Amino acid sequence: MSDKSTMTEEREGSDQPDLLYLLRGAEDFSRFVFPDSEALFKSLAHRQTPHTLFITCADSRVSPEMITQTRPGELFVCRNIGNIVPAYGEMLGGVSAVVEFAVLALNVRQIVICGHSDCGAMKGLASGATIADEMPTVHAWLRNAEAARSVVMARKLEEARVVQAMVEENIRLQLTHLRTHPAVAGRLALKQLQVQGWVYDIGQGEVSIFDEGGGGFESIPEARERLLRQGAA
Repeated sequence: MSDKSTMTEEREGSDQPDLLYLLRGAEDFSRFVFPDSEALFKSLAHRQTPHTLFITCADSRVSPEMITQTRPGELFVCRNIGNIVPAYGEMLGGVSAVVEFAVLALNVRQIVICGHSDCGAMKGLASGATIADEMPTVHAWLRNAEAARSVVMARKLEEARVVQAMVEENIRLQLTHLRTHPAVAGRLALKQLQVQGWVYDIGQGEVSIFDEGGGGFESIPEARERLLRQGAA
């Protein structure tokens, strides 16, 4: 049995992943994965030119590179609770710095904000449960999505539909916030940047795209057709 097969079996057989589990994974990468893509990694060793800023939730079930089938160096990824982009000036910090750096220093051509099904942040907001005492930082952070909650609650939807509606409304809200950032507004005005909202369905492995003109979410084939029509116009 090869060393690669042995190490893979050791990792798959671990019922309680720990730091040793992670170290074995890093060793697997160095020994078995890196050599097959050595030229790519050497080209990235001193420079990055990602084409897309991908802002998504910190949820462990969301893997941007797997979802988009992209290679190292293509995505500049920003992850946080609830895939939130605070409006410019409201909460200057990590996300605002990432947006500014991605647009002005890395010259990304696209920004995608990607939410997902069964989002814990949106479930917490939808329930109205207070977390201020136990997790005050999370509570403060989620205020950046409060407007999405207000919109959904005003619709008086069936309980089973509320969380998904929150996920989608939050994408609309965060796209609005994104456009308040000066770097984004400037590049959009010059038509040097595109922004798009996605919702990833974890259980189905499907992505829905927000159609800002129509106001709803559409399938990838529908979004592709719309973008092709816009490009031809």
